[in-house]
Amino acid sequence: MSREIIFLNPVLKETIWGGSRLAEFGCELSSEHVGECWAISAHPNGDDTVASGTYAGMHLSQLWAEHRGLFGNAVGDRFPLLTKIIDAAADLSIQVHPDDAYARTHENGSLGKTECWYILDAKPGATIVIGHNAKNHEEVKLMIEQKRWKEFIREIPVHKGDFFLIEPGTVHAIKGGTLLLETQQNSDVTYRVYDYDRLSGGKPRELHVKQSIDVIKAPFTAEEPPKNPQKTANKNMNELVSCRFFSVWTLDVENRAEIEQDQKFMLVSVIEGSGKVDDTAVEKGRHFIIPAGYGKAVFSGNMRLVISSI
Repeated sequence: MSREIIFLNPVLKETIWGGSRLAEFGCELSSEHVGECWAISAHPNGDDTVASGTYAGMHLSQLWAEHRGLFGNAVGDRFPLLTKIIDAAADLSIQVHPDDAYARTHENGSLGKTECWYILDAKPGATIVIGHNAKNHEEVKLMIEQKRWKEFIREIPVHKGDFFLIEPGTVHAIKGGTLLLETQQNSDVTYRVYDYDRLSGGKPRELHVKQSIDVIKAPFTAEEPPKNPQKTANKNMNELVSCRFFSVWTLDVENRAEIEQDQKFMLVSVIEGSGKVDDTAVEKGRHFIIPAGYGKAVFSGNMRLVISSI
């Protein structure tokens, strides 16, 4: 049984659409265009290091490879999840992700990408893109080839506290003025369908039209995220989703909250407020892993957490 919580040093990513709000989460920004904080990541494109304790300085991918007992001896050749904070100062591209089968074949054995969004903040009138309006796959192809973007994309309002599950094959885009926490499979495969003809370094960014048409599912049907109330015994955790790849909850700490670590491992992000986990001070922007066998974790203070597991 391990009684050591694993705190991580996130990896930051500059993007064409990023802003400066990640500073609110304790991130030291290198520019005014930092779009992503890879808060809990073992992906080769952003492999976090352990911040302190027994495993200080070790990459999360190495911890997964060499100390699998910390993760409940979960199976898999790579750490399964990736937690991000995303600051979209401008619109992201209209994009889609493949499923595991397509990515394995076409992206050098990568995982596909199922993801979900918990909206941390959104400017008044903000919208996001989820889904499309084509009746079938043939119409998807036609609308993309004819660049009928306004007709094609499905744009909906977004507000703080909203939650969305984005399945592979779903056309989507985070739009400007939205700040969110993303829980996803450990994958970095994105197919851009349309990028507003923006230039990066004087050239248009690469599009992936063929792959996008391959993987977009049609017609789009909006569905509520699946849930499994039996996934955890912690009834004070508010379930957002339980799908085959991950479960995600929120936990509101008002003076004190206790949970039993009853998963293979728990990924925790402090998204509001400050307090303690057991005897360690934490604040907005801290991200950590509660390992297998930890037992009871006691949170004190006033804060909101997002917790995920496989």
